[in-house]
Amino acid sequence: MKITNPKLIISAVSKKQYPAGNLSEIAFVGRSNVGKSSLINTLIERNGLAHISGQPGKTQTLNFYNLDEKLFFVDVPGYGYAKVSKAQREQFGSMVEEYLSSRDQLKGVISLIDARHEPTEDDKLMYNWLEYYQVPILIVATKADKVASGKFNAVESQIKKTLKFNSTTSSLILFSAIKKFGAKEIWNWIKGQAELQE
Repeated sequence: MKITNPKLIISAVSKKQYPAGNLSEIAFVGRSNVGKSSLINTLIERNGLAHISGQPGKTQTLNFYNLDEKLFFVDVPGYGYAKVSKAQREQFGSMVEEYLSSRDQLKGVISLIDARHEPTEDDKLMYNWLEYYQVPILIVATKADKVASGKFNAVESQIKKTLKFNSTTSSLILFSAIKKFGAKEIWNWIKGQAELQE
């Protein structure tokens, strides 16, 4: 999928700030530092549109990126970062839940998990929560270039077992921002959910 003019439209903290219109939206969720910005930048072939921070927990808003008036990518604040205060975590949680549970334009959620490690309790909670709201889910196992290719099947099996993976509502793709594998398959899933044409 070739995107020529991606733009950050708004960084929202509440429903009244969401963009108007009926463009489909794909949201990205995951732990802080799991590679959401790297994935978004790889998919749209832009190095700096989604900001890659050396400071985990820095994204504190819902960032809506308009992709050539075809769809929106929505970068959701990362979870699981200890230095964010309890009050902030609760505030982020309410903001994220409001969006993910009530946004009609949301066609699917890409949930990022670090391929090098077993899914965390936070990862499991997010997956169960998305399942509860019956949102189509794509699990993207990031940083897969740091895993020997011979272990890919074991990584997939571990993720599916830990999450109690539901193959009727969910898909799983291994991805590397460095080696660029997985991006085409992720786009195919996005196009299917958002009913996009090339």
